[in-house]
Amino acid sequence: MAGFVRIASKSELPPAGEAREFACGEKMVCVANVGGTISAMDNVCLHRGGPLGQGVIEGDKIICPWHGWQFNAATGEAAHNPAAKVKVYPVKVEGDEVMVDVGG
Repeated sequence: MAGFVRIASKSELPPAGEAREFACGEKMVCVANVGGTISAMDNVCLHRGGPLGQGVIEGDKIICPWHGWQFNAATGEAAHNPAAKVKVYPVKVEGDEVMVDVGG
């Protein structure tokens, strides 16, 4: 899959301070709303595979609901080790359509 794929309408996005899971083609992504800024990243925590989109947001970090690992919503960097990262994907909103590019 290449290019941007529609994942939701603007009304389906999580409210500020929350994250949610969305299907993007064959992949599940975590979409977070940090202070009105929407970001998308892999939905799988690097620790034990927890669903990041079911986690909570504190500050600019998404906290995995399984074991509390924290990831920066904009960069995907783990709080305890910036070299450990989940992949972050480009997001764009056109009209009412929210689209993510998970690459090829």
